[in-house]
Amino acid sequence: MSGPDSDDDRAFKDLNVVGMLHQFWEQKQVKGMMMESDNLVVYESIPSPSPPFICYVTLPGGSCFGNVKYCYSKAEARRDAARIALMNSTFNELPCRRITPEFISHSVKEAVSTTSGNIADASDPGTSIGAYCLMLELNTGKTMLEFQEIMTVFQLLHWNGTLKAFREMRCSRQDVIHYYSQQRLDERTRSHMALDWLQKEQHSPGLLSQELQLAVKELGEARRTGRELRFYKEKKEILSLALIHANAEDLEGYHSEVMSWTEETEFEYTQEGHCMEGSMTDSSEHCQFHSQASDRESVE
Repeated sequence: MSGPDSDDDRAFKDLNVVGMLHQFWEQKQVKGMMMESDNLVVYESIPSPSPPFICYVTLPGGSCFGNVKYCYSKAEARRDAARIALMNSTFNELPCRRITPEFISHSVKEAVSTTSGNIADASDPGTSIGAYCLMLELNTGKTMLEFQEIMTVFQLLHWNGTLKAFREMRCSRQDVIHYYSQQRLDERTRSHMALDWLQKEQHSPGLLSQELQLAVKELGEARRTGRELRFYKEKKEILSLALIHANAEDLEGYHSEVMSWTEETEFEYTQEGHCMEGSMTDSSEHCQFHSQASDRESVE
């Protein structure tokens, strides 16, 4: 652990990494490389009466990083989180971090070598390799951070169990991928997933607390290794939201509110076994999307 007045910390103060990170994303906004409606950089300090202090920084689009060091002050944690985010932001600008046909070909071959699939599966979205290839092709031209933001949606749907029912309904992976590639994580999506966990809690009392403890542990481990954190942080927040509403008085009203949204956005199911564009159900499919991006390197 470094002390509160370490040389590294003084160097970060001199560099003003917080200002550098803000300037980096502000310039991208000025150049029209991101939506004007996107917020710039958002910091979140975790309340704590004493060290270690923890800070998360969320970038435009949703990518999230946190401080790696053991930090003795909130300001130090903020600077360290900004340092990790700045390194990843600049690294993400390299040509090798952009999805191109060559990148897709290499990634698919690498995926085949680490699974039981074969290269012919790449043309079949019904296979794990084919689904991974389709997702890459749909995001050609985007950077790996942008791709990871989309993959986070599918990671959460997989974790939540929302993908499993789509398989049981015989929805094609291609339909699911096309639909959810256009969706962004928002409060309604989180509320819907929280409701799923509330229902699981009713069948298995104590499950929420166990899952939340695991999510907190995973988030801490990922933060300390400098990884991109949105998937882990979203899990924690969804489970925390579910736990808040876990008592019987809250559940009925919460269920009604979320179900009204579900009815507005539900996928239509046709006799041919395809899901037509519409949206979410309570359910889920375990659609093993092969994603190396989820655990791919973040720069520390």
